[in-house]
Amino acid sequence: MVNVTYDASGDLEWSGGVFNMGDIAWTLASTALVWIMIPGVGFFYSGLLRRKNALNMIYLSMMTVAVVSFQWFFWGYSLAFSDTASPYIGDLRYFALRNVLAQPSIGSARVPAIVFCVFQLMFAAITPMIAIGAVAERSRLGPLIAFVFFWSTLVYDPIACWTWNTKGWSYVLGGLDFAGGTPVHISSGTAALAISLYLGKRRGYGTERLAYKPHNTTYVILGTVFLWFGWFGFNGGSALSANLRATQACIVTNLAASVGGLTWMFWDYRLERKWSVVGFCSGAISGLVAITPGSGFVGSPAAVLFGFMAGTVCNFATQLKFIFKYDDTLDIFASHAIGGIVGNILTGLFAQASVAGADGITVIPGGWLDQNYRQLGIQLADSVSGLAYSFVMTTIILWIMHFIPGLRLRCDEETEILGVDDAEMGEFAYDYVGIESELMPRSEYNEGATGGNREPRHTAATTSQISEPEKDPGQVAGEA
Repeated sequence: MVNVTYDASGDLEWSGGVFNMGDIAWTLASTALVWIMIPGVGFFYSGLLRRKNALNMIYLSMMTVAVVSFQWFFWGYSLAFSDTASPYIGDLRYFALRNVLAQPSIGSARVPAIVFCVFQLMFAAITPMIAIGAVAERSRLGPLIAFVFFWSTLVYDPIACWTWNTKGWSYVLGGLDFAGGTPVHISSGTAALAISLYLGKRRGYGTERLAYKPHNTTYVILGTVFLWFGWFGFNGGSALSANLRATQACIVTNLAASVGGLTWMFWDYRLERKWSVVGFCSGAISGLVAITPGSGFVGSPAAVLFGFMAGTVCNFATQLKFIFKYDDTLDIFASHAIGGIVGNILTGLFAQASVAGADGITVIPGGWLDQNYRQLGIQLADSVSGLAYSFVMTTIILWIMHFIPGLRLRCDEETEILGVDDAEMGEFAYDYVGIESELMPRSEYNEGATGGNREPRHTAATTSQISEPEKDPGQVAGEA
């Protein structure tokens, strides 16, 4: 039994210190906020795909929560946050959460380790879910259970250790990453690129078969709502305290998302003269990604620049898949890896000691605004390290699984035609799923498109492309 008491103010007293109940409450509430982001990713991805592949993305979000929850209990927390860690990865001191309870956490002496543990679990769970969106429409589901476990252990935990553990090399060097620019976004976005290259192109790549619109824009909006809402806990909760710094983190989070959404939508308007809600949602998420590492370090004016730069750079980064001919179905590399790099760099420029010190505890030299010019180099080193490590290690994991019977990720052509929902799950997101168009002979495909449903190639639409309006799926079913 833990020997705890309460002082006159109601704070929790333990032999090792005093824990503020308000800080514990805010951190636990933020844990719930970040949890809701995980199905938010699933709904966001689901809406962008074709209806025959809609359900499995939502399922994968819940599967990831379950697998990582076990992995975090088993050894993930210890590998990331053991206080006897090496500069690169922790040990098994807290294996199976042994002795993780009331002692002060490695993140903050104001909350106990068990509270910090469950809060950080949510970050560990959402990261592989962002990455495995890259398997969309062409992967078997069973092997992904093993992949999530291995990837969390070999990729996420080491990067989280070197970024946030007080023994980690980036932390010791002075890297500034408040809520996960490198451990969450650069690592997952780069892993998505590695997965895309490993799986190869979907059936029909290079034809009009993949030049489709998102099947359910409402799901895209719903996913964005869950993500935006949860990001207040993602960034604000990373203060691990209910204080002014947490409030500032919430302000810049909302501001960067707003500016990012408007910026992306404006850039897309120049092409098709349409106000794209998918573009707005994509831009909002890119703004949220970029502000993540700097949310506890930068002021509100800087957040406007974070949102604008993320909405611009990530929007144009979606064209990389056309230039280099890889099939990143959901533009995860462009939005998360590139967005994370943008955020890390801008944090090196605009971090301020006065903002970080709003909690009354944190002391940093700041970034370029505070004449600490070496900070940009540290941010670049951290970004490049996270990108390179995630890409190489993810590729190694994928190819080792490729040669293990039963663990190969790539599905067969029949599964692509029927849809992963039918072939792998036997269940559907909707009563009606049309596959007639997928069964036509290859000779009848229209050449010219290179795929993509979140952000098309940046070329103006031709007269022939817009002359005939798209038919409603219900109308097509009626005609059939």
